[in-house]
Order: sequence, then structure tokens, then C-alpha cells
Amino acid sequence: MRIIPAIDIIEGKCVRLTKGNYDTKKVYNENPLEVAKMFEASGIEYLHLVDLDGAKAQHIVNYKVLEQISTKTKLKIDFGGGLKSDEDLHIAFNSGANQITGGSIAVKDPETFEGWIEKYGSEKIILGADSNNGKIAISGWQEDSIEELIPFIKAYQNKGISYVICTDISKDGMLQGPSFDLYEEILSECSNNIKLIASGGISTFEELPKLEALSCEGVIIGKAIYENRISLKQLETFVL
Repeated sequence: MRIIPAIDIIEGKCVRLTKGNYDTKKVYNENPLEVAKMFEASGIEYLHLVDLDGAKAQHIVNYKVLEQISTKTKLKIDFGGGLKSDEDLHIAFNSGANQITGGSIAVKDPETFEGWIEKYGSEKIILGADSNNGKIAISGWQEDSIEELIPFIKAYQNKGISYVICTDISKDGMLQGPSFDLYEEILSECSNNIKLIASGGISTFEELPKLEALSCEGVIIGKAIYENRISLKQLETFVL
């Protein structure tokens, strides 16, 4: 199972939110590159980079941070937040993203999102399936859609998606543990080629082997690292 630390960006700074609420913003580091280099030094190979300004603005904003991290580390970066147009995607990939995550656009503009899957392939495009009480949440989690989580994932699997990041919003930033039951349900209901990346609520190192045992392909860890609930030393032993 891949370990994927998260860096969320507001105004070029490394921050974390609770349940996606911008009013709960806490700045952990003024320099995201410094944080990324720290991850890399611990043997981490992957990074989940989220442009929270972009999510609000509905277009890519913090691509310079992406460019800086991609040129000054060897981390493989998946990038998301406000990607809405072909131009946004072009900028993201040109700035060094290995993969991009599309969430709201997969609900609001499926034609464009499906075009991206066709153009770039299933290795490059991740479906962001963020869940609030079983419904897909969109627009930086500021609104719920009518889409049911599992049928939504299945429909996109039929269109070629294999990577899916699923965040249970009720768990995000709460440090109360991930939604094991939800991930188990997704993995049993969806076809075998799903590469499910768990996200939200990770609070202790002991949760990681449990997610691996469920067959999650990856896990995104944010606040637990920044609040020193999980040490980089522990993650180093897991990835080796």
C-alpha cells in the first residue's frame, strides 16, 4: 500500500482544514517545498498536493508551488483542487503533476472529465469521490450532490477510471480514524480493478496495516503527520 502524505495549499502556505471548512485553516509551514523535502528524506515517494485556493476559485491557482516541488524533489505528485478546464490540466501536467484528481468536475461536467480519461488514460486521471453521508460532495465540499457514492464510482469505472480517492468528509481532519466500513463496502461492490486510495481521519500508525489488509491501494495522511500522531520515522519503516 502506497503512503501518500498530503500538502494542502492556501496562499502558497502548507495548511490543514477540518471537514473542508476554510474557517478552520491552520498554517503548519510557510514553505511547502521544505515539507515535501522532509517527506522525501524519509523515503516517501508520493505526494497528494491540493490547491485549496484553486478549489474555491474554480481554476488552478497554486501551480508555482507544484512546479517548485516537482523540480526540486523526485516525489510523484497527484494534484487536485479547482481543475475545471483543459487549460487547467495542461498547466498542471506542464508544472510537473504525475496525476491529477477531478472531483466536482466529474459531477458537474462529466463530458469534459470523460474527455480527460480518454486523452490522458486511467494512469493519469484520478476520480475524487468525496462522500458526505453516502452522497458525493462537490465544490470544495461546500455542497452535496444527488450522486450516490458507489453507483457514481461504478459508472466511472465503466468509463475507464481505476484510481479513486475517497474521503469521508465527516472524518476529515478529525483524527478519529478512517471509514474502514465504507472502504470495505466500496472494495466489495466495485470491480476488481479499482485502486482505492483511502483519505480522511487517519490518526494512528496502527490503522495503516488495517487499510492495507482491506486491499486499499494507497492512503493519504495529512493532519496526523502535522500533529505528530504518526512520525515520519514510523512511515519510513512502513515504506521500506
